Amino acid sequence: MPYESMNIDELAKYLKQDARDVHKLANKGSIPGKKVGGEWRFHRNEINYWIESNLHEHENETLLHFENHAPIECERGLLVSKFLGEACIASPLKASTKASVLKELVTLAEQSWQVYDPTSIHAALVEREAIASTALAGGIAIPHPHHPIKNTLGESIVSLGIVPNGIPFGAPDGKLTSIFFLVCCIDDKTHLQVLARLTRLFRREGFLEALREMNSQADIWHLVRQTELSLMLPN
Repeated sequence: MPYESMNIDELAKYLKQDARDVHKLANKGSIPGKKVGGEWRFHRNEINYWIESNLHEHENETLLHFENHAPIECERGLLVSKFLGEACIASPLKASTKASVLKELVTLAEQSWQVYDPTSIHAALVEREAIASTALAGGIAIPHPHHPIKNTLGESIVSLGIVPNGIPFGAPDGKLTSIFFLVCCIDDKTHLQVLARLTRLFRREGFLEALREMNSQADIWHLVRQTELSLMLPN
């Protein structure tokens, strides 16, 4: 697989950064990697995890680069609303704990008819949360497996649950989390694309506030789709 193991120049191309800057980050220990024979080597899975853990800190230009790591073949370049079906949305989500949120999100995802092994997906979500919470500041979280799991999906899926009053989910600001986007993709590139697109969606003024006020599956799906389309309009 291309870029399974990368050197400095390959990683710089992957990140769309100057190789000298990448080298400085590696020397400071800011990027996960190790020296082999005096040369830096970086594993793609570790780099993808590092990217996804820091997406909220990136500028929109960098997020666009991650979205375009692979061709987007969906209608009009849609990602989130392509993989999110109306049946996979719940507001309110009937959950009151972190454990129940994860279970309910998987149950929602099953409504897509693309989930072949919900037990394995749920176990992967629990394992990922044990590494670090997927909650972000602002009352949102993006539960997802650490790596794509073979033979569990027919297609990449997104499900969305909204808990109006919020629950503790390990957010860095210590506040409650109320909006949960479950992301399960069939490959790493799609996974990174969806996470980058979600990050830009969250930054759209009024988007999260509008989500919290809606309880119709159709209205929520149309809001996600229209907001996503607006991201692709020229500035």
